[in-house]
Amino acid sequence: MGMVHNIVAYETAGSLLGLGMSVWQALATVVVANVILILAMWVNSVAGAKYGIPFPVLVRASFGHQAAQIPVLIRAFVAIFWFAVQSWAGSKAVGAVLGLLIPGWAALGDVHVLGMGLNDALAYAVFWVLHAYVISHGMERVKFFELWAGPLVIVLGLGLVTWALVAAHGVGPLFAEPSKLTNGQFWHVFFLSVTGLIGVWATLVLNIPDFTRFARSQKDQVVGQAIGLPGTAIVFAVMSIIITSGTIVVFGRPIWDPVELLKQFHNPVILILGSFSLLVATLSVNVAANVVSPAYDLINLFPKKLNFVKAGMLSIVIALFFAPWLWFDNANTIFAILGAIGGTLGPVAGIMIGDFYFVRRRNCDMAAFYSRNGPYSYSNGWNFRALVAMGIGTILSLIGLFVPPLSGLYAYSWFLGVGAGLIVYVFLMRPRESVVALTRASSEVD
Repeated sequence: MGMVHNIVAYETAGSLLGLGMSVWQALATVVVANVILILAMWVNSVAGAKYGIPFPVLVRASFGHQAAQIPVLIRAFVAIFWFAVQSWAGSKAVGAVLGLLIPGWAALGDVHVLGMGLNDALAYAVFWVLHAYVISHGMERVKFFELWAGPLVIVLGLGLVTWALVAAHGVGPLFAEPSKLTNGQFWHVFFLSVTGLIGVWATLVLNIPDFTRFARSQKDQVVGQAIGLPGTAIVFAVMSIIITSGTIVVFGRPIWDPVELLKQFHNPVILILGSFSLLVATLSVNVAANVVSPAYDLINLFPKKLNFVKAGMLSIVIALFFAPWLWFDNANTIFAILGAIGGTLGPVAGIMIGDFYFVRRRNCDMAAFYSRNGPYSYSNGWNFRALVAMGIGTILSLIGLFVPPLSGLYAYSWFLGVGAGLIVYVFLMRPRESVVALTRASSEVD
């Protein structure tokens, strides 16, 4: 639930109206995406809850001990990418507050630094330093904020929903705004948007075992995730869509940036309180979700050279090179990039699902996860069948991005990646006698 309450999740849902959808179309898109997401997470959660092992360990079964570092590293860089995006979104709240406190702050925007105004660069730097401070002092400082940061954003959202309903004189005008898309255009945008919304959570689809490994039972992880993801995510998205629809009625254009919307009230108290709640929520979610994961992944790669603080600092330094200020404010670009993320991670999810359900029939050898000479060692730790499946899945999922005649396929990038990765991997692995023997042996032990 805490991961849902952040600026990027708000902007992603609200930007559906910026693509030309009506409120009803945007709501349907969000619901479909979240239903697909929770199904994917449930499927990939079972192994974590059954064996108590995290993603970097579980993925060894399909890729091998050495090759497993490749999907782990990809997942780490995607998390670092999300850190960059969340930091840029949160820095807008910092800039809004500094703009009230510092005379001439807006004029600094005329001076450009690396493609952004000097004021935006300073705000981004301040927010980056706040992250560095938290990382250097450990996670205990984050836990305190997480207890109330999420609810605080919900309170802010409910206040803005009330404003939208009052300003539009009821629900009717908000839902009466027609779609700007023809029927053919809508379906293309719909699938692209569903893929993009899944791309927001594509990382967690992979490393959900990191969390479900602590579940007391399969029922607990199923119920817990059902409450957290589709329930809370849909409610938060509905709030975002209603508020953005209200901006169309009041201002004549969709404003899906919550900080920009707060500025429209021209009330310093609303701006400061609203920006502070967004800043704290983004800071706590960003460190917990997008620094801890890649930090441990990097430690896994260089255990003798990195500890948590060094790996966390390295992660946020790498994040600067993603330069989200150059592209994040465009709705079309947002969903195009989210589609690329989903397309890249989709094949790994398909391989993991195929390995656990179809190759090993939900039975794994626990000792083999930690042995370099067991059945998961493959050829010196490399399962080239998994790498081939990942390569084919990645090519199919992203081919629409690079081959213009096949551009229509890009709207289905995540689905193509998952499907191709699963099918190719299972096809290549089923003839292996050692896998069949392992499955039988594990079944007998259970």
